[in-house]
Amino acid sequence: MPGHKLDHIDRKILAELQADGRMTNVELARRVGISAPPCLRRVRTLEEAGFIQGYHAKVDPRALDFEVQVFAMVGLTSQAEADLSAFEARCRAWSLVRECHMLNGEVDFILKCIAPDLSTFQTFLTEELTAAPNVASVKTSLVIRGAKDEPAVPFDILEERLARSA
Repeated sequence: MPGHKLDHIDRKILAELQADGRMTNVELARRVGISAPPCLRRVRTLEEAGFIQGYHAKVDPRALDFEVQVFAMVGLTSQAEADLSAFEARCRAWSLVRECHMLNGEVDFILKCIAPDLSTFQTFLTEELTAAPNVASVKTSLVIRGAKDEPAVPFDILEERLARSA
């Protein structure tokens, strides 16, 4: 990916697929202003280069009765690379943990967790997260409501930046 230069068409393809990954190649080609065969080749190249990492449906957790969302700030006893990697692997194995990010500053990791109810989250917190090897502290914050949830890349900012540098 570093070293792979994206042109305007590639960026437009990424922006369109990010907004609607279910559209047909023919529709995508129409939206970006090229014919279908080169559009499909570009999409495959973007996939192979790692710019497109997958296609997913955005599912509403509350519609499936996952009512509890919590951010957990985790401090570790050791920040040795082997210990960090072991904690990350453990996070990948926990189903309630939906995101795991290593941070600098006061805490080592922030985890985004969802659960069907508070009792399920509390069991996870006490029996798994705080009991995990190398975990020194856990502070949690229950989400009351979300104002924005947009995991996408802001292509408008990218385009503005590129226009200024041109």
